[in-house]
Amino acid sequence: MKYPDLFRPIQIGDTLFRNRIFSAPTGHPDVSVDGEFSEDAVAYYERKAQGGAAAVTLGEAIVDSRYGKRHPFQVSLDCRNSLHSLSQIADRIRRHGAVPSLELQHSGMKATPGIVTPGFCTGSDILYGPSAMELNGVRIQEMPEELIYEIIEKFGNAAAFLKNCGFGMVTIHAGHGWMLNQFLTSRLNRRGDRWGGSTENRAHFVVEICDAIHRTCGRGFPVEVRISASEIIEGGYDVHEGIAIAQQLRGHADIIHCSVGCGIGLPEEYRTFTLTHPCMFKEDGVNVKYAAEVKRHITDTPVAAVGAMTDPGMMNEIIASGQADIVEMARGLICDPDLPIKAREGREDEIVHCMRCLSCFSNLKDRGGFWCALNPITNRERAFARTNVHVTRKKVLVVGGGIAGMQAALTAEKKGHSVILCEKTNRLGGHITCESGVPFKKHLSEYIEQQIRRLKRSSVDVRMNVDVTPEYARQIGADVVIAALGAVPVRPDIPGIDGTNVLCADEAYADPGRVGRSAVILGAGFVGTELAIYLKSLGKSAAVLEMADHMNVSSNSLHGQAVDIKLREEKIPVFFSAKAVQIDAAGVLAETPEGPRRFDAETVVYAVGQKALSEEAAALYDCADQFYPVGDCVRPATISDANLTAMSVAQNIGRI
Repeated sequence: MKYPDLFRPIQIGDTLFRNRIFSAPTGHPDVSVDGEFSEDAVAYYERKAQGGAAAVTLGEAIVDSRYGKRHPFQVSLDCRNSLHSLSQIADRIRRHGAVPSLELQHSGMKATPGIVTPGFCTGSDILYGPSAMELNGVRIQEMPEELIYEIIEKFGNAAAFLKNCGFGMVTIHAGHGWMLNQFLTSRLNRRGDRWGGSTENRAHFVVEICDAIHRTCGRGFPVEVRISASEIIEGGYDVHEGIAIAQQLRGHADIIHCSVGCGIGLPEEYRTFTLTHPCMFKEDGVNVKYAAEVKRHITDTPVAAVGAMTDPGMMNEIIASGQADIVEMARGLICDPDLPIKAREGREDEIVHCMRCLSCFSNLKDRGGFWCALNPITNRERAFARTNVHVTRKKVLVVGGGIAGMQAALTAEKKGHSVILCEKTNRLGGHITCESGVPFKKHLSEYIEQQIRRLKRSSVDVRMNVDVTPEYARQIGADVVIAALGAVPVRPDIPGIDGTNVLCADEAYADPGRVGRSAVILGAGFVGTELAIYLKSLGKSAAVLEMADHMNVSSNSLHGQAVDIKLREEKIPVFFSAKAVQIDAAGVLAETPEGPRRFDAETVVYAVGQKALSEEAAALYDCADQFYPVGDCVRPATISDANLTAMSVAQNIGRI
C-alpha cells in the first residue's frame, strides 16, 4: 500500500475507524426550521461515506435552543423534532462503513435573540457570555453558574439522543469563537470563579461536558473536541495557550481536533474566516503546524489536524511523522468525496484537488447550497442520479475545448455517446490556461491537466487547430452540437489602448516578463486583482483602477474577502470610482472623485471583463437535430456554472 499510515485503522474508545481520514464538520442549510433534513441533505452526507472517509460529521447542531441558536435552520437537539431525519442520516452513513458523528454547538454571545424553535421554545432576548461586557454595542450578561450546569446537562442529553439515533461519535465545538471558545479565551472570560482565571478553570466547562457525555453514553463512546489551537491573529491567544488547553482535555476528550481562529471580539474578526478555512493564497497544509505543536505535548490522546489538505502523500507523512493521528477535510471531500478510495487504490492522479476558491462556502452563505466549482455533482447527488438511465446512443460534436467543452465531452462519452471535440487552438483548457504559472492557482492548473489526461484516455475524438464553421459542423453529421466557444477579453475604448506598453490580462498572465517593473491594472474583478497579487509576488509593483465604487466579486463573496485581505497585506493600492480616460507611454490619466489624476507605470493592463462569443455559437444552431450552447458563450460566468451546465446537458442527451 502506497499510504500505509494514512489507511491504518485507529481504535478510539469502543470504535474501530477504518482509516485516518475524517470528514470534518459541515452544516447543511437544507433543513427546515423544525429540524427536518431534506433527502438532498441526506444524500450529501451519505456520499462522503461512500467515498471512503472513516467518519462523517454533521455540523452546527445546537444543544440549547433558548440561549444558543445563531440562525433558525440549526438543528435543535433539546427538542426531538429531528429524530427521524437524524436517524436516517446516521443509517445512510453507517451502512457504508463510516462512523456518523455530529458537532454539538452553543453560540453563547454570538446567539441571535428571539429565534423560534417550532413547537418547543422562543429564544431569549438575553445574550450570555462568560463575562458581562458590551460587544459592538450589544450588552452581554455573565452566564450564571446554574445555567452553566444546565448547559452541561444538555450536552450530555444531546449526545445520548444522538447515540440513540445511531451516531457513533460526537464532536464538541470549542473553537472558532463559539461559546466554549469564549470561555477558553482570557480576552472574553474575565470571571473570578471556578469557570475563569487560570487555563484549568477556563477549560473546566469543556472538561465537564466531556465527562457528562461519557456518563450518559458510556466511556467507550468517542468524544471529539474541536479547539482553536491558536486564535492566530493579534490579540488572540497563541499556540502555547492552545497546548495548555489541550493538556486540560487529556483523559476527558478522546480526540483533540486542532483548528484555528476566533471569530469574535477582535477588530480584525473579518480575517478569521479565510484563516480558519484557508484560502488559495495560503500554502497546502498551512494549519497543520498547530496540531503538530499540540501533538508534541499530547502523546496519549489522538490529535486531529485540519485545513488545506488534499494530497495523500502529505497526509500520510503527517501521520507517519507523528504530527497528528488523524487528518480531517471539509472542502477536500466536498470537491472529491472519493478521495480516500482513490488514494487507497493508488489512483491519486484521479483526485480532484480543492483549489480553495471558497465557491462552496459562498454558495452556502448566499444561495443555500454547498456547490463546488470543480465538482458539479456535490449537493446535487440525487438530481444527477436521476440521469443515470439508459440512453439512445448519439453522435455528439463539442465545439470548444475549454472548461465547459472538456466536461461536456467527457460526460457524453461516459454516457456511451460517440463524441468529437474540436478546439480551434493548439491547447485544451481555454483562455484560463494563461494562469498556469500562478502559484496560488496550481490546483486549478492540475484540474485542467487532469481533464486533458482523461480525454486522452477516453474514446473522444479530439481535433486540435480546427475552427468549426457551420459548414464543417454539418459535414460531421452530428445528432447533437454542444457549443462551448467561451469568451474573449473586452478591449476598452480608451485613447492610447493601442500603445506598445498596453496588454490584456491574459497576455500579462501568460508572459509576465512583458510587464515592466510597475503596472496599472484597469479593472478590480478577480482577474485584475489576482493579477496584481501575482505581479507583486514577482517583485513588480501594481495599482488597480476600478470605475465602480467596489470590487466585483461576482457570486463568490468569500473569495472576494480573501482577495481584499491579500491586497491589504501586500499593500497593493486599489482606487475606486476611477475612470481611465487616456493611456500614454508613461501610464494612465484617470478621472477620480478628487479630480483628474495621473497613475504612472511602465505597463498598462486591462481586465475589464469578457465578451461572450454568442454570435459564433448561435451560428451553429441548425447544424444538428439538437443544439446546446454552454459556458461563457452563453454569458461569461464562473467555472462552477460552466461545469454544471456542461455536465447537465451532456447527461440528458439521448434520454428521450
